[in-house]
Amino acid sequence: MTVFLIAGEASGDRLGAALMAGLKTLHPEVTFQGVAGPQMQAEGMESLFAMEELSVMGLAEILPKYRHLKRRIAQTAQAVLDARPDVLITIDSPDFCLRVARQVKAVRQVRCVHYVAPTVWAWRPGRADKMAQVIDQVLALFPFEPPYMEAAGMRCDFVGHPVVAEPVATDAQVRAFRAEHGLGDAPLLLLLPGSRRGEVGRLMPVFSQVCAQLRQARTQMRVVIPAVAHVAPMIEQATAGWEGPPIVLDPRGAAPGAFAAQKRAAFAAANVALAASGTVSLELAANGTPMVIAYDMNWLSRQIISRMVRVDTVTLVNLVSETRAVPEFIGARCRADLITPAVAGVLDAPDAQRAAMDLTMERLGRGQAAPGLRAAEAVLSGLGLA
Repeated sequence: MTVFLIAGEASGDRLGAALMAGLKTLHPEVTFQGVAGPQMQAEGMESLFAMEELSVMGLAEILPKYRHLKRRIAQTAQAVLDARPDVLITIDSPDFCLRVARQVKAVRQVRCVHYVAPTVWAWRPGRADKMAQVIDQVLALFPFEPPYMEAAGMRCDFVGHPVVAEPVATDAQVRAFRAEHGLGDAPLLLLLPGSRRGEVGRLMPVFSQVCAQLRQARTQMRVVIPAVAHVAPMIEQATAGWEGPPIVLDPRGAAPGAFAAQKRAAFAAANVALAASGTVSLELAANGTPMVIAYDMNWLSRQIISRMVRVDTVTLVNLVSETRAVPEFIGARCRADLITPAVAGVLDAPDAQRAAMDLTMERLGRGQAAPGLRAAEAVLSGLGLA
């Protein structure tokens, strides 16, 4: 059996590698071709070109590379046609992947599976109908997504979220982290201002105010900020004048494994987190870390998205657990005077979110087969091989 996979960014590479491992377990004679990152390559695929060429976001970033991306779409579609695979699996990156699938389907009927359902439950529901023109099956990360995909005419299998398979720090590692940084029993606030320069630039001034206000009443409180390499200098600059300097975990110059272990320990050691909106809320829930979510965007994006959004919360823990246990402050409400009392409230009642976090992990597949194996089973079932 030949499988052609396409991943366009690091998160897709992780999903793809786990899926490949699952397929090899269930169907050992499988072979792979496609576009891959380092983790998928480690599972046995030679990438058609560097996956990083597809990791662009936003109109300003895409426009200068538009012609090059069009050539890569055509090249990839032709590679699929030449390979004659049993299945084409596209992983997230819909702007690139679905264009490839469309070009392939225009020439030959190849079964197409898309891994990661579009967030049609949140905004732009018409995307499901458009996707159904070229996609036969969707592998969903969230249990509430299949009905949206199935209503558009696609098979959809909930295969679990990868967060449930990620390691978490042990109690011994948490104690070691606190000892290493001289934290003792001090309350620890975890700040997660995002991974993109724009969001860090918007959120850090607000997060800084929150920290300053909290420390007025909680003088023993410490702050830890796990940074992404390309925004670490921004975070260092933003916190340079802080009273009681934060612990900035900087991946630059650190061994990847050692930094990952430090980050896991920070997540588990924290008494509360103040985090940008995104999948990080699921990482926090996996570690049992109560949280407050805050996010803002530029004025134009805020006006457009506020008119398109179809849900009353953007926090994934709230959505999966069907609660509103996690306080969130989005857009115009992303203000220190509103956020500070919410963080203080979570510090005073840390168990209030426990049930919602546990239910989220249960619904995302904790305790069940690994998501990569479940995804492989779904793919083989769609092919009539399982």
